[in-house]
Amino acid sequence: MIRATSTTHSHSEPAGIVTLDYDDRYRRRIALTCDNGLEFLLDLPKVIELRDGDDLLLEDGRHVRVRAAPELLMKATATDPHHLIRTAWHVGNRHLPCEIHADHLILRYDHVIFDMLEKLGANVEKIEAPFNPEGGAYGQGRTHSHAH
Repeated sequence: MIRATSTTHSHSEPAGIVTLDYDDRYRRRIALTCDNGLEFLLDLPKVIELRDGDDLLLEDGRHVRVRAAPELLMKATATDPHHLIRTAWHVGNRHLPCEIHADHLILRYDHVIFDMLEKLGANVEKIEAPFNPEGGAYGQGRTHSHAH
């Protein structure tokens, strides 16, 4: 099986597109199949977060493009910037992956968190979209430890 051993960015047509959800975009080694049936082994030196639009370089010089799969999410909007900051604080206090936008937050759907956000006064709606939350605060992937 052909291997992908590094990431790259290319403007040329990819050999295939691999559509992955949030969990499957944090990998080092796994057999994957592109939407067009091309099979390859992701075999990276270390675990990295694959972002929507990243390219995986195959051993033969071709590349495969990563696409973020649509997932069940929730969009929380606030009444004003201060309310959004307060809401984001509560989300961060629970160490939840979150996309932070100028006027709303995007989180994975969870009925308990949905209820919490509504109780905080946020307008919350279920949506289906790709999930691309903020990375780790110390440049070490998705989260950070408390050993800092």
